[in-house]
Amino acid sequence: MIRLIAALLFVVVFLLVSLILIPLGYLIGVFSMPARDRYAQAMISWAFGVVRFIVGAHVTVLGKDRVPRDEAVLFVANHRSIFDVVLLYAEMFRPTAIVSKKEIKKVPILSWWMVLMHCRFMDRDDMRQSLQVILESIEEAKNGISIMIFPEGTRSKGESELDMNPFKEGSFKISTKSGIKTIPVAIHGTRELLERQFPRIRSGEVTISFGSPIDPKEMDKEGLKHIGEICQRQIKEMLQKGSS
Repeated sequence: MIRLIAALLFVVVFLLVSLILIPLGYLIGVFSMPARDRYAQAMISWAFGVVRFIVGAHVTVLGKDRVPRDEAVLFVANHRSIFDVVLLYAEMFRPTAIVSKKEIKKVPILSWWMVLMHCRFMDRDDMRQSLQVILESIEEAKNGISIMIFPEGTRSKGESELDMNPFKEGSFKISTKSGIKTIPVAIHGTRELLERQFPRIRSGEVTISFGSPIDPKEMDKEGLKHIGEICQRQIKEMLQKGSS
């Protein structure tokens, strides 16, 4: 329970300090929006890195050199733990927005940071609102903001690391309509940190593998219709390597 308490205390302190940091971010944006975006990304990546240290997540990162550094991309990851977002975002090196579930918008201060970072909140039960979120994310991508999605829609609760819910193809319009590359990301081991013994946090080994970029500009029409399936297959192959 010590790790859980320490992590919660850090989060509380960071959120309180954020009452100063968030307005500072908007002030920076008055003079330079790119500077504001870099500031928000750096602050959240740092905070998530601290949480990673506190909970004892020993992260091995593979294939990060495959991620283009000079252009926006769509990060697509499997989802088994609340720590997936924390550990993956700590690896971001350029402004990145997260497409999250609508409930997060109700969380004070955290949601304010997310708005500052261009994040979007999706109601998966409302097709019209979901489409609007995708359209807004497409525009963000065209403006140079990378996007992070978890297209299963909810955390997979299967016993095996290979268990995944079907990927929702609609989310991949962010890539196909904006022209940015999709980066498959396989996250292995996060469920062992918390979900298996909730509410206790246990230290453990986590592997984050970045796959080969999928360029929609190099695909035919049939391939574009199944880009989610192609991406999920690549993620599963990386997870299989991590489980072997």
